[in-house]
Amino acid sequence: MIKDRRSVRSYTEKMIPKKIMEDIIDAGRLAPSARNVQMWDFVVVTEKGMLSRIAEISMPFIRDAGACVVVCGSTENKRYVQDCSAAAENIILAAKSFGIGSCWVAGVDKGYIEPIKEMLGIPEGMNIVVLLPLGYFEDNPEPHGKKPLESVLRWEKY
Repeated sequence: MIKDRRSVRSYTEKMIPKKIMEDIIDAGRLAPSARNVQMWDFVVVTEKGMLSRIAEISMPFIRDAGACVVVCGSTENKRYVQDCSAAAENIILAAKSFGIGSCWVAGVDKGYIEPIKEMLGIPEGMNIVVLLPLGYFEDNPEPHGKKPLESVLRWEKY
């Protein structure tokens, strides 16, 4: 599944059932976190008007997604970016297991994050690490070239 996963930016109109979304978010909840603090929250946006507003200020393809998962972490946690990134990867893989595509849309210091936080009522002390548009798709995109394993693998020392 990992080798077949691609970033998907084009989605069908088929809605994602709530139970499937809950299973996908549950996979994020089960991710490892530093000292197991689990200082994250997941905002699931499915309302088309809200998806359109998010798309207008960030990435246009979010408009057509069945949902957008907004992964937020508490800035009280020094490791919130790493923890939320682990949770986001779990969400991406869980979505793929249901035949649902996703695309990592960066958060943290992007200019569109503050307006999205305000729009979604995300409180002070929480920051958006990543936006994850999710949706069913017609065709899995062709793979981008990845470096061969032997060019990135080191044994014992660099």
